[in-house]
Amino acid sequence: MNTDKPRGSKHPAIINLSALLFMLLSAPPLKAQQKAGIRGIDHVGINVPNLKQAVSFFSEVLGFTAITQIGPITLDERWKTSNRLTAATKSVTIKMVRAETGANIELFEYTPKAGKSIQPGGDNPAATHIAFYVDDINAATNYLKSKSVKVLGEPFLTPVGDTKGESWVYFETPWGSKMEFVSYPEGKEYEKKNPQVLLWSPKDVQPKKQSINNMSGTEILALLEQHLALWNEHDEMKRNKIEKAIYSPDIEMVDRHFIATGYQQVDSFVKDLQQKNPGAKFTHSRPVDTHHNIARLFWQFGPTDQPAMVKGMDLFVMEEGKVTKLYVFVEEQ
Repeated sequence: MNTDKPRGSKHPAIINLSALLFMLLSAPPLKAQQKAGIRGIDHVGINVPNLKQAVSFFSEVLGFTAITQIGPITLDERWKTSNRLTAATKSVTIKMVRAETGANIELFEYTPKAGKSIQPGGDNPAATHIAFYVDDINAATNYLKSKSVKVLGEPFLTPVGDTKGESWVYFETPWGSKMEFVSYPEGKEYEKKNPQVLLWSPKDVQPKKQSINNMSGTEILALLEQHLALWNEHDEMKRNKIEKAIYSPDIEMVDRHFIATGYQQVDSFVKDLQQKNPGAKFTHSRPVDTHHNIARLFWQFGPTDQPAMVKGMDLFVMEEGKVTKLYVFVEEQ
């Protein structure tokens, strides 16, 4: 038997070493995203002329939830110079709103108002827009129209190219900023080519499952008693402790005159109410009504030894054992 290796063969160790060197030399360099530690887009920031108007649009029309606010913050001269702000600008107030899926949106209101209030044209290098994915582009467009939002044309279906199958339509905010609805329920043309990397899409994110765990009547009554205790508590630390126990972090309190979101805004309202009405307390005016995770609390407010100054009803919506929505109804005097 001929045990000689065939001509041209190499020692196995040499083969393995050569393969290893080839893999090391041909491996792609570490991506800049990995070097920088980037995990994704946290938020998109936009300037608005009126913060209250912008929050109202994002919450009441687009269904976003306002979460945090800082400011007004006084701006020093060095900051204004490095960020190319006008010398007349004094302060900025910043509010963050959240969509259910995707990046947050950060709203900036500078005061006093400076610069041009007119938004840049679509072909201007400074022009930008934010696009929101929707399941049904026609239904979404009709919804905007029902809210008297200015829609720039009708939905357009891309007929050719990588984004074939995508429908989109532009619309304007009340302050003139351009935004977009986009939809591609059947995907885009480029995906058929089996690319190594696909564009991220909220379409592929599974929606949060709604809680089906109903609270018992006893649990709801206990929670509502805590709610009354919270609104009667003058110690801020104790009040904050109760808030975190019974309210969701993104709780939304809806009054006929305003909407308060999150612990800080709700607590500010409670504190202001107490300061303006020393000695007044909330008490029951009739028994509580409960239905699954919804409850009605009928209350009266005023000094305990005098007739009630005002009466009303709070409607609670609860999920996972905490209040997520609080609708306040005040009786007409």
